[in-house]
Amino acid sequence: MVVPSGYRKPDVQLLQDIAHKLRIDSVVATSASKSGHPTSCSSMAEILAVLFFHTMRYKLSAPRDPSSDRFILSKGHAAPILYAAWAEAGLFPVSDLQNLRKIDSDLEGHPTPRLNFIDVGTGSLGQGVSVAAGMAYVGKYFDKASYRTYVLVGDGESAEGSVWEALHFASHYNLTNLCVIFDVNRLGQSDPTSLQHDMETYRKRLDSFGFNPIVIDGHDVEELAKAFHEAAETKSRPTAIICKTLKGKYFPEIEDIVTWHGQALGAKADGVIKHLEGMMKNKGPISLGPQKVIEDAPKVDISNIRLSSPPNYKLGEAVATRLAYGTALQKVAQSNSRVIAFDGDTKNSTFSCKIKEVANDRYVECYIAEQNLVGVAIGAACRDRAVAFASTFATFFTRAFDQIRMGAISQTNVNFVGSHCGVSIGEDGPSQMALEDLALFRSIPGSTVFYPSDAVSTERAVELAANTKGVCFIRTSRPATAIIYKNDEVFKLGLAKVVKQSAKDQVLLIGAGVTLYEALEAADILAGEGINARVIDPFTIKPIDAATIIANAKQCGGRIVTVEDHYPEGGLGEAVISAVAGERDIIVKKLAVPTVPRSGPPKVLLEMFGISAKNIVAAVKEIIHK
Repeated sequence: MVVPSGYRKPDVQLLQDIAHKLRIDSVVATSASKSGHPTSCSSMAEILAVLFFHTMRYKLSAPRDPSSDRFILSKGHAAPILYAAWAEAGLFPVSDLQNLRKIDSDLEGHPTPRLNFIDVGTGSLGQGVSVAAGMAYVGKYFDKASYRTYVLVGDGESAEGSVWEALHFASHYNLTNLCVIFDVNRLGQSDPTSLQHDMETYRKRLDSFGFNPIVIDGHDVEELAKAFHEAAETKSRPTAIICKTLKGKYFPEIEDIVTWHGQALGAKADGVIKHLEGMMKNKGPISLGPQKVIEDAPKVDISNIRLSSPPNYKLGEAVATRLAYGTALQKVAQSNSRVIAFDGDTKNSTFSCKIKEVANDRYVECYIAEQNLVGVAIGAACRDRAVAFASTFATFFTRAFDQIRMGAISQTNVNFVGSHCGVSIGEDGPSQMALEDLALFRSIPGSTVFYPSDAVSTERAVELAANTKGVCFIRTSRPATAIIYKNDEVFKLGLAKVVKQSAKDQVLLIGAGVTLYEALEAADILAGEGINARVIDPFTIKPIDAATIIANAKQCGGRIVTVEDHYPEGGLGEAVISAVAGERDIIVKKLAVPTVPRSGPPKVLLEMFGISAKNIVAAVKEIIHK
């Protein structure tokens, strides 16, 4: 390895002693909790010692300072040694490490942002590089700041395809402020990894993905310091430092043995600690600290985001809600320079491309790699640096469900927008039809699920989502639907709209998106037959407006018919049923797509799969005449 000029030689012995101290801390913490991964910690001890006490710039007084370097531990099961690094740096007392995994401690088994020095939750493997790439993208192209992003990946998790999606993204956008560290300790949970210590294959793969690959001994402090310096100085492509390590390094009778994964050392702990202490020359307090932060990240305000102009439509005009999403995205981007759109090569279908009319750089193409799309958006939103809108066909978010649920654990504020929902997309067929997406996003803790039915409500949903904490999902439709709301209509989270009513209504119809219009058509047909039906647009499926639904249902004889372009499980119908479950005299009949659909014209499919106006009329007659 050629070392460029400006290299700052480390205190090798002191950093090696710090690495051993971090090992001891990890053993003590996992022994106190009687669980954890001390051997996985040990393989990365020198890496963290050099990063936290020689290389990285960060503030102990403000761990999430916008100008500080970022560190993501993708192999989250090694959390004890990350906690140890922050404790030894002085953020909190080292003695607190013995509270690892206790119910009243935020030092959890895998990191979460309950801790002020953790940006995202990790532990579901293969996701850290995507998040780090999102952080680095914002750092390079929006903040244009000096901070660097480091992510440590286990060799076992490098089998995940999402890792390589992220590496491709980082290379394509030349994220030279990103450093990916591979801890190649040879052993997985139950067996050796497929490549074990074949470092040349790792090198070739990283090189082929457009990285500057540096293969080193991951237990050599000086090699690590030189590699991190080279990474910082390399401007032609991002750097991957591929560290050859051993699991349980310096643990006698445990080192490099697969059966010690994921367990405390038990009776061997005292002997291991004594051995490590015997290797140390500097046993006192750590005299090294973080490098000084370069204060050049701009101040960012992402609060109170509004549409730059109100909706401007004519009642009755037909506009697809997916198109209205693009219009609204453009408007909130005009209002705030930190609104960014991420998409997976569907921008001319989701209409996220309309943000490019504000500025080309406000759109980030993530290509057909939805897991990375979600991870990058989560990373971009970290530390409140951006308002992220991630869009694709709604059905393709199902392959990124793990990333989305980890986003909730990470307390992310990403807005997901899924178009092409349900059988109403027509001839493209079932592989493109989102029929599970409401269930997916409703199951996410703390999520908000919007299902706007016309362009006016869609624009307001985008505005609300931009200011709502937690995971938001906006479901948009392909067909053009009529404008039913005035441009000045006020929308709120969890507040439904009664769109048709009379004093003599006998049944309450609840639809959303295209099925709201089927419900309105059914109400007109029923009126011609002497049956009055009330119609509600829920606007948000989560939170569902239980109060409005219950009150109106009681005024309609306690009869509800729900209709949705979604499978029966987990969608609108089940949200309504949950809302009225505590009421004695309300019955609900649920219409939904009962089986895997097929290609065909939208109207034909709505009829075939039981969610058309004709089907609603039949359901109303059945429920009234029971």
